[in-house]
Amino acid sequence: MATVLYITAHPHDHSVSASMAVGKAFIEAYREANPSDEVLHLDLFQADIPQIDADVFAGWGKLQSGTAFDQLSDAEKAKVARLGQLVDQFVAADKYVFVSPMWNFSFPPVLKAYVDSVAVAGKTFKYTSEGPVGLLSDKKGLHIQASGGVYSAGPAAVMESGFSYLKKIATFFGIPSFEPLYVEGMALANAEESKAKAIAAAQDLAKSF
Repeated sequence: MATVLYITAHPHDHSVSASMAVGKAFIEAYREANPSDEVLHLDLFQADIPQIDADVFAGWGKLQSGTAFDQLSDAEKAKVARLGQLVDQFVAADKYVFVSPMWNFSFPPVLKAYVDSVAVAGKTFKYTSEGPVGLLSDKKGLHIQASGGVYSAGPAAVMESGFSYLKKIATFFGIPSFEPLYVEGMALANAEESKAKAIAAAQDLAKSF
C-alpha cells in the first residue's frame, strides 16, 4: 500500500477552480485504480502552515544550543512543532500530487511557505562533502497547474515559474520522477474544451501513477 499526499493550494474548490477540478478528477481516478492506497488531502489554505519567521529562527537556535523544547516560548513551540509535523508527513508519503493555479507566473505564497517547511536538512536532503544530496529517491510527484494563458511551450514558456520551481525542489530532494499536468488557456475562448482534455488526461494518468 502506498500513501499519496494530495497537496492543494487554491482558495476555491473544484466547482470554481480549473486546477482543483482536474485535481479532483485525478484523485478520484487514482482511488478507483488503487483502492488499497491511502490518500491524504492537505489543503494549504485551510491548514496551519507557519512561515519561517523570527519565532521559528529563535526556537531552532535555542534547540541547537541545547535548550529543552519545553523551555521555548509558546509561539516558538507551536511553530517549530508544526513545522516538524509537516516535514514528517511529507517524508512518510510515497507519492505527491500538488495542485495550484498560476498566480503572477508562479503559485500562491502559501505553497512556497509549505515548500520551506519541508526543505529540512536531515529529512528531505543532507549535506555532504560534495554538496547537498536528496533523500527522497524512492518517491514520485505530479504538479497540476492551471493558467489563463499557455505557458508550457512557445515564447511565454520563459515566464513560467510554478512547475519549474517545484521541479527544481523535487530534484533537490532526490525525487526521480516529477511531472507536470498543465491546465492551460482558462482565459481563452476554448477554455472548456481545454479543461475537458486536461480532465481526461488526468484520469488516464492516474491509472499508472
